[in-house]
Amino acid sequence: MDPFADTLQRLREAFDSGCTRPAEFRAAQLKGLSRFLQENKQLLQEALAQDLHKSAFESEVSEISISQNEINLALRNLRAWMKDEKVPTNLATQLDSAFIRKEPFGLVLVIAPWNYPLNLSLEPLVGALAAGNCVVLKPSEISKGTEKVLAEVLPRYLDQSSPDLGRIISEKNFQRLRCLLSCGRVAIGGQSDESDRYIAPTVLVGVQETEPVMQEEIFGPILPIMNVRSLDEAIEFIRRREKPLALYAFSNSSQVVKQVLAQTSSGGFCGNDGFMHMTVASLPFGGVGASGMGSYHGKFSFDTFSHHRACLLRRPGLEKVYALRYPPHTPRNLRVLLAAMETRSCGCALL
Repeated sequence: MDPFADTLQRLREAFDSGCTRPAEFRAAQLKGLSRFLQENKQLLQEALAQDLHKSAFESEVSEISISQNEINLALRNLRAWMKDEKVPTNLATQLDSAFIRKEPFGLVLVIAPWNYPLNLSLEPLVGALAAGNCVVLKPSEISKGTEKVLAEVLPRYLDQSSPDLGRIISEKNFQRLRCLLSCGRVAIGGQSDESDRYIAPTVLVGVQETEPVMQEEIFGPILPIMNVRSLDEAIEFIRRREKPLALYAFSNSSQVVKQVLAQTSSGGFCGNDGFMHMTVASLPFGGVGASGMGSYHGKFSFDTFSHHRACLLRRPGLEKVYALRYPPHTPRNLRVLLAAMETRSCGCALL
């Protein structure tokens, strides 16, 4: 049997057994993730240094600490997130019980990029496990050091029916990025080392909109700069392209930052900073349109991996009250029914 098909079947059977649904099981997986981070911090720092030349400081701030905070937040709020969410009813259903139930999707796939290989693997994993799913986690094959730790060490801390890790082998990313260096003119950087798959932080100037570096996600240490004649032209340039995952506006004028925010759309936005919105667990992190769907961070991760099931429970014995729905239809019955279906903020009684 195909090993991947066998793994998927095993995970589906695990979910169907109901073992992932109790809060105790979900909390146990999250605590396992926490132990993984605490007990393997040095190993993870070494892997991140190998993959991305990250210092211990940067690894702690941008990868390990953020992931740990997500776990802690989920553990503190897990039962509250799992509770049914009561919602207001209209006049026609005010004697009924309406609520949203958060149900796990079942078996979900998490594919992580290589630019934050630990953070962007574990943050969605936290939400998926907290929501009661079985997970196939596919770390980036480009960040090999981090991938190795996740594949070989992480499973020891989690229930084996719940997470599984896959790998797709590819060497194309380095060559793709090196080709982008031919766009425009290199102002800073440009050095590369194929043996280490390393490209120095690079600034490109004189870049044209039609060049490859402006036609795809870069996912690398390359910053192309395009000149525009005005703020309006910059905003128009952004708006005629697909909505980005993040948009960063830098200006000494707060009015400029507010104008960019008001006249554009993106998954996330920072004024006079980049990245830091990712550190705020109360803000969702995710894309819009072509830049992605769903969000994570805290409860947003839980919600992304939960089906919000709309539920209405009607008391028995009220059929006569609602009989005006049925033929013969009359103008009066229609007026009463439409009025009863309106969303109202008052506590009116159905007489």
